Amino acid sequence: KKKTVSFSSMPNDRKINSTAACISLMLEGCELKKVRSNSRMYSRFFVLDADMRSVRWEPSKKDSEKAKIEIKSVKEVRVGKKTPVLRSNGLSDQFPDECAFSIIYGDNYESLDLVASSADVVSAWVMGLRYLVSYGKHSPEAPGTGHPSLRTSWISSVFDLADLEKSGRIPVSRAVQLIKALNPGMKTSTIELKFKELQKASERPGMEVACDLFVEAYCELCTRPEIFFLLVQFSSNKEYLGVKDLLMFLEVEQGMEGVTEEKCLEIVSKYEPSKEGREKGYLAIDGFTRYLLSADCSIFDPQHRKVCQDMAQPLSHYYISSAHSACLLEDNFWGRSDISGYISALGLGCRSIELVLWDGPEGEPVVYTSPSAASCVPFRAVVGLIDQHAFTASAYPLILCLVVRCSAPQQRLAAQCLRKTLGEKLYLEPPNPVASYLPSPEELKGRILIKGKKLPPTCEDSEGEVSDEEEGWELARRLGQEDREAPEGGGLRRVRLSRELSELVSLCQAVPFQDFESSRRGQRYWEMCSFSEVEAGRFANECPAELVSYNKRFLSRIYPSPMRIDASNMNPQDFWKCGCQMVAMNYQTPGLMMDLNAGWFRQNGACGYVLRPAIMREEVSYFSANAKDSLPGVPAQLLHLKVISGQNLPKPKGSGAKGEVVEPYVCAEIHGIPADCAEHRTKTALQSGDNPIFDESLEFQINLPELAVLRFVVLDDDYIGDEFIAQYTIPFECLQPGYRHVPLQSLAGEPLPHATLFVHVAITDRRGGGKGHRRGLAGRRGRRVREYTSTKATGIKAIDEVFRTATQPLREATDLRENVQNALVSFKELCGLTPAANMKQCILTVSTWLLHSDSAPSVTLNLAEQYPPMEAQGPIPDLLRKVLTAYETMIQTSRTLIESADAVYGKLIQAQQAGMDFHKELHRIETKEGLRGRKLQKALESFAWNITVLKGQADLLKHAKAEALDNLWQIHNAGQSCGIGRNGSASPEPSRLQAPLEPIPE
Repeated sequence: KKKTVSFSSMPNDRKINSTAACISLMLEGCELKKVRSNSRMYSRFFVLDADMRSVRWEPSKKDSEKAKIEIKSVKEVRVGKKTPVLRSNGLSDQFPDECAFSIIYGDNYESLDLVASSADVVSAWVMGLRYLVSYGKHSPEAPGTGHPSLRTSWISSVFDLADLEKSGRIPVSRAVQLIKALNPGMKTSTIELKFKELQKASERPGMEVACDLFVEAYCELCTRPEIFFLLVQFSSNKEYLGVKDLLMFLEVEQGMEGVTEEKCLEIVSKYEPSKEGREKGYLAIDGFTRYLLSADCSIFDPQHRKVCQDMAQPLSHYYISSAHSACLLEDNFWGRSDISGYISALGLGCRSIELVLWDGPEGEPVVYTSPSAASCVPFRAVVGLIDQHAFTASAYPLILCLVVRCSAPQQRLAAQCLRKTLGEKLYLEPPNPVASYLPSPEELKGRILIKGKKLPPTCEDSEGEVSDEEEGWELARRLGQEDREAPEGGGLRRVRLSRELSELVSLCQAVPFQDFESSRRGQRYWEMCSFSEVEAGRFANECPAELVSYNKRFLSRIYPSPMRIDASNMNPQDFWKCGCQMVAMNYQTPGLMMDLNAGWFRQNGACGYVLRPAIMREEVSYFSANAKDSLPGVPAQLLHLKVISGQNLPKPKGSGAKGEVVEPYVCAEIHGIPADCAEHRTKTALQSGDNPIFDESLEFQINLPELAVLRFVVLDDDYIGDEFIAQYTIPFECLQPGYRHVPLQSLAGEPLPHATLFVHVAITDRRGGGKGHRRGLAGRRGRRVREYTSTKATGIKAIDEVFRTATQPLREATDLRENVQNALVSFKELCGLTPAANMKQCILTVSTWLLHSDSAPSVTLNLAEQYPPMEAQGPIPDLLRKVLTAYETMIQTSRTLIESADAVYGKLIQAQQAGMDFHKELHRIETKEGLRGRKLQKALESFAWNITVLKGQADLLKHAKAEALDNLWQIHNAGQSCGIGRNGSASPEPSRLQAPLEPIPE
């Protein structure tokens, strides 16, 4: 169902671009629904008094003096369903979260719960009320009076610079160019239309504009209401952020650590356009908007822009960016071979390139991948290009996958060419026979490995026969060069291989795959198999655990089905979830699959190597790629995503017939293990132009965060078929929390200038939120029985006895974590915050209530204690008493966790290590116990499950302790910065917190 959303359904299409506009709307009044505690809703007309000292409503049974709330009694204004009344089950489905707000007022902290017709009306009331609450304390002036604002002064100074003739007027064309220069991406036609509207309204037509009209046009065009709303939320006075406000925003909302006032001043001097603002350390709306749009505030975590993962693990522990048919620019059979495809792939950090060698007409081998190609590429030219560009984007090893289709004499020439051109870069050292795993990318930096067939040690001639791979034969058939002597009965083909080419293969020897048991017994770590997409897909569905286990030691390469004659791509996630390292992609074909590949390999400095999740690397671990729920020992997380607005969205390609109207919506997709794959969409923003407002919250549960990818897709809602506008793909691990802009890209992955989505990102533990809101203790007890993770019986008595010792510690670990999580959720709910809020926000919220009243009860945090109690002097209202009780419960459960965690952790690790002592003897014990077939398989699975559960639960406990300590630090920090802390030093005492912060010994 289509629905017009935020800031596009204001009365008379009015745009809220200042607090004055909000207050103006409140003075006129509007209809809102008042929600009673019995869950009934009543329509009432709400209006702000002319003296701006109280909000009234009518009709009302109360007399007019009682049907009002004085602004000075307002403690807090909450957006969304943040009070028990609005959260009650009877109402939760009747209206969206963004249409509700609550006013907390009076000495008893009562709540007036309201529902508006749209999110924009909510924004106007909330922004206006928050401003008035703040303005009431700071200044006797009415909004919009007095001296001109920072912003007006700055825009006027820009106008003065453009007024070359000093006549007080400038040509409309110059005014348009000026606004365009200040706001790149805005359409010229939009600016021209705005000037015409304003000239008509003020009855001043003509080819020139005066300063006041220019200022008005700029403010209307360049104020983004959603950012202005955010600024007012954090601004402690008028319409700008001071240094302390900015610091609070960065720490509390953006999740930044170690922010200093100096850092905030740097941001102000870099982004604030007005000279006065820079001198005084103020960030007004234009500077704030520029900062939020900048690279400093990107959704992509800057730590991941450089290599940030451990590169000293064996090569088989990484996903490797791999290309199939890299020299192609179009499709597989009508494309043309072009050398620039290799440069492009290497430039994108590709670390595995396929080269199919054919006999060339001049007696030298050639590379070409199309039977209809007018020209082929000489092998020598390709190798020269690889030598030149191999390490421009990444210093880590490059793997050349040779598929040999040429005669032995031309193979010798290819080998000579590789040796001569690549020289020292070529890795030729024989594998270390005593090692168990491949060397690491770090050890192989700057080296080129050849993947190919090798002559058997028994062959002493200059050439011999080896089994051939299936890959490349589809092309041979189309070229008419298929080997007529293919073996009968479907056995492996044999091809001639020269010794010179064979000797270039060291760590990546291609061998045919037989079955997992044969590989486990006989495959050596430097041997690798290639699987067709169909064969690998069958293994991924039928025996995913075995494929994961196989990939712990051996490299596997997956190549596209020969049926993909249009060079389309397979979904790499289908194979990454099973640990397959090299999924060969057609780089020349844009679309969803290539977006996933490109986005995925961006997370480690785009070096072409990404470390696989620990659960896929550990020698003994239980992991089912097709799991439908959370995994043992991996903490599931909740992604809370709010899609707020879009900026400068281009029209879909080929949409000329539709004219200017674009009606976009946003799809957010999670790609990962099957349990995580999900898609949610926003409502369509109707008639919204290039800058739609969506204002919609989406939520995803992520069971394996290390393998999840988030993809934003913007589409044009059309009755014929929704058309693609833009996309952006980002690994879950690279997301930065807070308010962020998403830099949109085209279908081919090219950046779209100035096209962005404005979103808010929050990530919480699954236990920390996302559950239905509870009312009362009875409801809480009956809602969910606590689930305990337990070990499984292997059927081997001695081993089961060891794992049985962990039963009690496993229960204790779950209780310690869940008690803290439940206490945290209750405390956050009572503070009127979501489960995604942090502890600092909670303390600041409580302090705001206390400071917004002259008769505020005295509540203080005693920061002299390690676990600071919140103490009240004198009588306190009921809501505040509940908050203090919830705080006390949270502090006590945190204390129990911090003080008990080490002992419980020790017991879990002790049981895990005792289990691991059996690992080397496992096969001997199985034989002794007579386990075979299904029973043996079940015993091995249960053993791996138990080891994974014990390690995972121990890690979760360690993480929970670190979080509890961090919460204490945040309480201390917030208590001091907001003024309710006492007995605290100038900054949190490092000595007090350092002792418990030491990591629990492994």
